[in-house]
Amino acid sequence: MGQFSISDLEQLSGIKAHTIRMWELRYGILRPVRTATNIRTYCDDDLRRLLNVATLCSQGHRISKVAQLSEQELSQAVIACNDAAHGYCQQVNSLLAAMLEMNEPQLNFVLNQTIHQQGFENAVMHVVYPFLQRIGVMWQAGSVNPAQEHLVTNLVRQKMMAAIDLLAPVKPSAAHRWVLFLPEGEMHELALLFMNYVLRFRGHHVLYLGQNLPVTELKAVCAAYEPHVVCTVMTAVPERDRVQEFVDKIVQLCPNKKICLYGPLAMIEGLELPVGAVRFRLITEFISLANELRKSEKALA
Repeated sequence: MGQFSISDLEQLSGIKAHTIRMWELRYGILRPVRTATNIRTYCDDDLRRLLNVATLCSQGHRISKVAQLSEQELSQAVIACNDAAHGYCQQVNSLLAAMLEMNEPQLNFVLNQTIHQQGFENAVMHVVYPFLQRIGVMWQAGSVNPAQEHLVTNLVRQKMMAAIDLLAPVKPSAAHRWVLFLPEGEMHELALLFMNYVLRFRGHHVLYLGQNLPVTELKAVCAAYEPHVVCTVMTAVPERDRVQEFVDKIVQLCPNKKICLYGPLAMIEGLELPVGAVRFRLITEFISLANELRKSEKALA
């Protein structure tokens, strides 16, 4: 069971702390316990209820009425209102509540509705990414278990693969060519999959090599495919003291290629970028590069 402070609830739900306190005191929607030092702490059930209450209130329901609903009535009301859901915060809250319940049908429903309403790229940028960021906060608080994290990751991965499959094929000879891969031992694939979609959607050609690629394989890949850009995401691998060595190795194996780096390890202090290598702090910077390169291709065509 996770333990949250009221500031944690504010960050995860988007509801101001003073509003949470008022709802708690006036309507009894939460049941915190107090530590030995008299500090309120909240559990998973409190967070789940707050997320559902916030979802209904964002749709215009009065808190005085929502507070009277049983847990079952509250869940049913949230499902009913998701048909008309357009607010990003509401959709994120609905996903978080469904994840805490291990409610795969509801997770799938909300994701499908969001993609239908917003389009795939906007859905990922404005709903899926904030959702995953909040899961990260909850993981640090000890309120997300591995099964919940795997449920979400695999479902989002399915959506990304399905969206990529729907895109029209691009001929390698007629487009900017990219190699996308994860380092050997790296399994965090969602960011790389989204990059794959972003590039293909804009008419780039992608050789997607996925997870766990030995870096030495890049030499043969570059010789056969002749990419313009080689891109990787470093989340947990390599070890921090070997990131520089890893980046230098990519440049050595892929001479005269543009090298793109993304992920937490790409942003470590002291990393010296070789000539031709760039790194992105935000995914929006990567999207901007994809747009710029596509415009330059069209101008030269």
